[in-house]
Amino acid sequence: MGGVALDVGGPAVKAPDGGWGWAVLLGCFVITGFSYAFPKAVSVFFKELIREFGVGYSDTAWISSILLAMLYGTGPLCSVLVNRFGCRPVMMVGGLFASMGMILASFATSILHIYLCTGVITGLPAHHSTLPDHAERLSAAGSPVALCCLSPLGQVLQYQYGWRGGFLILGGLLLNCCVCAAVMRPLLPPKSQQRDTEAPGVGEGADKKKKPKPKLLDFTVFKDCGFVIYTVAASIMVLGLFVPPVFVVSYAKELGYEDTKSALLLTILGFVDMFARPTCGVIAGLKWVRPRCVYLFSFAMIFNGVTDLVGSQASDYSTLVVFCIFFGISYGMVGALQFEVLMAIVGTEKFSSAIGLVLLMEAIAVLIGPPGAGRLLDYTKNYMFVFLLAGSEVCLSAIVLFTCNLLFIKTKAPAHRDQEDRMLEGTAARPDSTTVDSQEVERFLKEPENNGGLSPSPETCL
Repeated sequence: MGGVALDVGGPAVKAPDGGWGWAVLLGCFVITGFSYAFPKAVSVFFKELIREFGVGYSDTAWISSILLAMLYGTGPLCSVLVNRFGCRPVMMVGGLFASMGMILASFATSILHIYLCTGVITGLPAHHSTLPDHAERLSAAGSPVALCCLSPLGQVLQYQYGWRGGFLILGGLLLNCCVCAAVMRPLLPPKSQQRDTEAPGVGEGADKKKKPKPKLLDFTVFKDCGFVIYTVAASIMVLGLFVPPVFVVSYAKELGYEDTKSALLLTILGFVDMFARPTCGVIAGLKWVRPRCVYLFSFAMIFNGVTDLVGSQASDYSTLVVFCIFFGISYGMVGALQFEVLMAIVGTEKFSSAIGLVLLMEAIAVLIGPPGAGRLLDYTKNYMFVFLLAGSEVCLSAIVLFTCNLLFIKTKAPAHRDQEDRMLEGTAARPDSTTVDSQEVERFLKEPENNGGLSPSPETCL
C-alpha cells in the first residue's frame, strides 16, 4: 500500500522532532496496520469462500499466501520506486491499487479471480519501507492494533452484507491509505542551504562526482556464513509461522462456535502481540542481552513452535484462547527480533542488501506454507495435524539457527578486532555474526542516503 520512506531534500536535512512529524507517524501507523494485518484478517472470509466456490482449505489459503508473498517479495521494487518518485506519490498509487483489488474481488466469479484481485492487485503495493529509529517502532505497532480491529470488523461485515459486501467495504477502507499518503510531504532544506547546494565549490562538486552510487542488492552477503544460516532458518520458519493465524478462526468455527466469537481469537492474538513486541524490543536492547540476541531469537522461535505443538491438542474455545495468548507473546517476540538479529549478523553497511535478499527468499517459502497446510487439512480433515506441521517447521528453524551459530560461527581474527573494540567499549567479545553497535544502528536508520535505498521492515510482518 505504497512506500513509507523519509524523503530527503539534501544530505544535511533533518526530520522535525515534533509538529508535522506526528502526522507522518500516524499515517505510517495506519498503513503499517493495513499492510501486515490484512493477510491474516482476511481469513475470516474463508468459510464463506469455500461454500461459494466449492473449493478446499488449501485453495483459500492461497489468498493469504499470495498476499504475504507480495508483501515480502516487493520490498526492493518498492524502495526503488520510492527513491525514484518519492514516498507520497508511490503510497497514494499503492493505496488506490489496494482498494481497487478488494473492490474488484467483490465481483469475483471464481477463486482464481480472488487470487488475482485480492492476492496480487491488493498485495502488490502492500510492502512499505520504514521510518528511521524509534518512529519505526511506534508505527510497527499498527500491525497488532489493526489485527485487533479488522478481524471482528470483517466478521460483522460478512454477517451483515455477505463476503462480497465485506470485500467492497474493506476496499473503501483501504482508500484511507491515500489520505495517509497525502501527509508524507518531502523535507526541504533551509533556503540558505538550498543556495549553497545550487552553487557548490569546485572541490565539493568533484567530491560529489566521485561518490559511488550505493548498490540495491549486494550478493556478496552470501559469503557471510552467518547470513546464510540466518536465511535458511528464516525461510524454514515462515513455512509455519503464519499458518496458525490463517487457520485458527476456521478451527474455532469447525468446533461449532459462532462466527463472531471465532473471529475474536485473532483480536486476542493481536492484543497480546501489541504488548509483547515492544517489551521484547526493550529486553533485546539490554547490554548483556544484545551480544546474544541471536540466541534470544532462537528461543522466541522455539517458544512459538512449541506453542503450536501444544495448541494442536485444543478441543474447546477456552484452550484456543490460551493458545492465542501464548502465540501472541511468541509471535511478538519473533517480530521484534528478526531484523535486529539480521543487522547484528551482517552489520549496517550490508543490511539493506541483506534484508532485500532475505525477504525474497522468505516470499518463496511463505507462498508454500499456508497452502501446504491447507492441503494437509483437506486430506486429513483434522486441524491437529496442521498445527503439528507448523510447530515442527518453526522448531526446526530454531534448532538450525541455534546449532549452526554455535558450531560454525567463529570469533573475529585479531587483526579485525581493534576497530570493533573501539566501537564496543565496555562490552564482551562477540561472534562475528552478532557484532553491532546500537549508536551505529541509529545513525544508519536516520541516514537513508547511506542505506542503499532499502530500509528495514519490522514484520514478518508478521
